[in-house]
Amino acid sequence: MKIKHGMILTAGLGKRMQPLTNQKPKSLLEIGGTTLLERAINLLINHGVEEIVVNIHHLANQIEKFISDFKSDLKIKISDEKDLLLDTGGGVKKGTKEFKNNPFFVINPDTLWSNKYFEEVQSLEREYFTNKRPCLLVVKKELSLDNSFKGDFNLDNNLISKDEQNKFIYTGLQIMKNDHLAFFNKNIFSMNEVWTKLISENNLGGLESNQKFYHLNTIEMFEKISSLTSID
Repeated sequence: MKIKHGMILTAGLGKRMQPLTNQKPKSLLEIGGTTLLERAINLLINHGVEEIVVNIHHLANQIEKFISDFKSDLKIKISDEKDLLLDTGGGVKKGTKEFKNNPFFVINPDTLWSNKYFEEVQSLEREYFTNKRPCLLVVKKELSLDNSFKGDFNLDNNLISKDEQNKFIYTGLQIMKNDHLAFFNKNIFSMNEVWTKLISENNLGGLESNQKFYHLNTIEMFEKISSLTSID
């Protein structure tokens, strides 16, 4: 089986990337001549995803123009959060309603995605269908260019846990279904609430990434990653 649907989260304000994000949304910043949004789209296209949703809020018109100009057979839809930002969980819940009961990828474009992740996307998909549970792609803290991360999760036998000391960072790629979001009877909520519930049920899977982790969360990281010569 192949996952044919995906969602890219581009509605964030990018406050820690100011002043770069005062005039341009973070997802349209470029590394190596390619926008972060296009890198995320290409990762999904290369896997065979046929339909994606992109949520928008901050400087939304620029993302809408980018998508209208993007040449691909991929079907791209907009989930409009211009008037009300729904946070990560609420944004995914709204944006993926039309996917019905089909599983989908959720991807954050502030990770520097490249073709190096291709096999890991396939492995994450296999992990999802083998165990029939939501799953996250995580990476050990030691592989992060940014050494300030405290860690989000632990991983044991492909099962995610969250403890006092955590060795793994969430990369920004996961597989989910709508029924895990429909449980939350509200419009604005974080994906962290979804993960906490799933962890309490021993129902959140994980896969370890072996890639060097580049995460553009601050302007300092953007400048540091931009200066690298071998990032793809």
